[in-house]
Amino acid sequence: MAGPTTEFWQERFEKKETGWDRGSPSPQLLAWLASGALRPCRIAVPGCGSGWEVAELAQRGFDVVGLDYTAAATTRTRALCDARGLKAEVLQADVLSYQPEKKFAAIYEQTCLCAIHPDHWIDYARQLHQWLEPQGSLWVLFMQMIRPAATEEGLIQGPPYHCDINAMRALFPQKDWVWPKPPYARVSHPNLSHELALQLVRR
Repeated sequence: MAGPTTEFWQERFEKKETGWDRGSPSPQLLAWLASGALRPCRIAVPGCGSGWEVAELAQRGFDVVGLDYTAAATTRTRALCDARGLKAEVLQADVLSYQPEKKFAAIYEQTCLCAIHPDHWIDYARQLHQWLEPQGSLWVLFMQMIRPAATEEGLIQGPPYHCDINAMRALFPQKDWVWPKPPYARVSHPNLSHELALQLVRR
């Protein structure tokens, strides 16, 4: 399998090399919640990391399933939820093979796609489509991580991998997803670059 292994991510957690971790929920998630655009429902959080978003959603009454490839991540997420007295299902699972017992009304995708090697993006996008109910929403933040060697020499560099918006339109095509019109919200990241935030609706 191309790309980072579960051992790679486990080591990052153990060495506290988690530059993607804001230490709090994403401001974009909080904005979607505050506006009422994202309302309580059955929701998946793939690549849940330290669990900030899982805990925030559980606290607001969502039926949350957090998924991560690595034991350190799921342990942190469970500990965070337990410390706050929150109920959430947290599973160590490979998102490329995981199949939910019941489909989701929503998926919050923030750091999973950009952590997966692009060789596996088509399979992952297919999974997201299958996990959702018809008319379910994918609340997604596409990582913008432009590197000179990628644009000048075509090297695949990451994680995080750059999620070019044109590539994302091919990955999540109009025949399968309803796209909103740009421009999309730009979400700054203190340790990385920035993300483009939008809601895709499953056809």
